[in-house]
Amino acid sequence: MISTVDDTLREGWKVEELEKLIDLIQNGISSKQNNERIGYPVSRIETIQNSTFDKNRIKYVDADIDAFNKYKYDIGDISFSHINSYEIIGKVAIYRGDIDNLLHGVNLLRLKFNDKIYSEYGYYFFKSSLARKEYEPHIKRAINQASINQKNLKSILVPFPPLEEQQRIVAKIDGLFAKIDKAISLTEESLVHAKNLLPSVLKEVFERGKADGWEEKEFGEVITTLTDYHANGSYKVLKKNVDLKDVEDYAWMIRSTDFEKDFKNSLKYIDKHAYDFMSKSQVYGNEIIMSKIGNAGIVYLMPSIDRPVSLAMNLFLIRLNENIVLPDFIFRFLKSNGGKAQIKKRLKGATTKTITKDNVRNIIISYPNLNEQKKTIKKLNNLSVEAKKLEIIYQQNINDLDDLKRSILDKAFKGEL
Repeated sequence: MISTVDDTLREGWKVEELEKLIDLIQNGISSKQNNERIGYPVSRIETIQNSTFDKNRIKYVDADIDAFNKYKYDIGDISFSHINSYEIIGKVAIYRGDIDNLLHGVNLLRLKFNDKIYSEYGYYFFKSSLARKEYEPHIKRAINQASINQKNLKSILVPFPPLEEQQRIVAKIDGLFAKIDKAISLTEESLVHAKNLLPSVLKEVFERGKADGWEEKEFGEVITTLTDYHANGSYKVLKKNVDLKDVEDYAWMIRSTDFEKDFKNSLKYIDKHAYDFMSKSQVYGNEIIMSKIGNAGIVYLMPSIDRPVSLAMNLFLIRLNENIVLPDFIFRFLKSNGGKAQIKKRLKGATTKTITKDNVRNIIISYPNLNEQKKTIKKLNNLSVEAKKLEIIYQQNINDLDDLKRSILDKAFKGEL
């Protein structure tokens, strides 16, 4: 393998295979894990998702003294994910004594550096893109997971300066990362506020409206159609090079998952013969769609669309008397805290939640006159757009700060920090 490590390192730096820099590389204990706190705490891949050992994501194993001594983490040990999804391979954490008597679990490798490498330096190396480029060619893909074996991991090259310089680099990284993490934390708070802005305003609007004496009715009194009739027919995805204008033998099938994606590009197709069933399940646009099983009670507002669309299974199609209420207004009501609470109260089932037509009809809605509904919709839609813009900005800022951390690590292992 051609190494990605730069041959022109600064004076005093060396490059060696990982195998020569560690005293231990080991698979974890394979004993059955439990949630009853029987035995000792044990790490899992979920435990190190955030590059730290999360006390809330451990399990326990009943181990004898020999197993305890063999698998117990020591301060400075590195935990490396070597069997998981492709993207998760290489996820690492360093043990700093966060969880007493923690044992090393399966699907993680435990590494212990020798006296050539300061363990915190090794930890940051594994978090760098340089390390990823070194071991990535060795990752083996399978159907449901990927993996890298010990032999290949031990063959990667690690650049390092003398220990004193390693400690200086780590101190510099720690200082810079502390400032960046503080900025990320503040930006994440702003992102949360942006995401909560619309729900907060919805709550205020509908609570104030109820106090101002808005009309109250059972939902069924303003519904003209409530059906879960769905078109039969096999789902079929057209080839990308097919011009939809020339397609006469297919209709779109609307599913709840389509609302979470690029809407038109995610829709599935049903065969022409399913048209026979579409008269009762035809969706035209501007209707409320509600999931009736599984994620029961989740509501969507159907956008306008230029082809026949039929309802899929497990969904309700709700049309309203628009001389009384506007779909967009009622959709916002059902998405408010008050609307969600009413829906939640009407769900049935211990594990798989469902909602019946009767329980949809007896939801109590409140609304003003049509002119006031239109004004409210306009304000809420404008607020929704602005809130989404803020979310995008804050998320991009977080991404940029994460990129800055990666850039700092790249410089560190080129001897430029």
